[in-house]
Amino acid sequence: MTSVPWDRVSRADVTRAIGEFDRLGPAGFFSAHGFGPTTTYDLIWDERRYPPKAILGVAYELATGQRLAPADFEGGRSGAVRVLGQLGFTVQPR
Repeated sequence: MTSVPWDRVSRADVTRAIGEFDRLGPAGFFSAHGFGPTTTYDLIWDERRYPPKAILGVAYELATGQRLAPADFEGGRSGAVRVLGQLGFTVQPR
């Protein structure tokens, strides 16, 4: 697992990834981007729940043009949850 430069991802990149999730729906989003549903945490946005790791992974791709695989980074408290929290997003245990 390499260290991902999360400072390249902005709050706007995350909201763009959320928009992509809304546009494609869960099945289409997971199929297009190679992630799966969340098991532990939910990203809360506009009173809706999203898979934090998948959203952050796609936000990284939108920001950098580089695709991350799910195995490339952690999704839990020390990974996606922490990064999303630093960007001002609410992430809650399921």
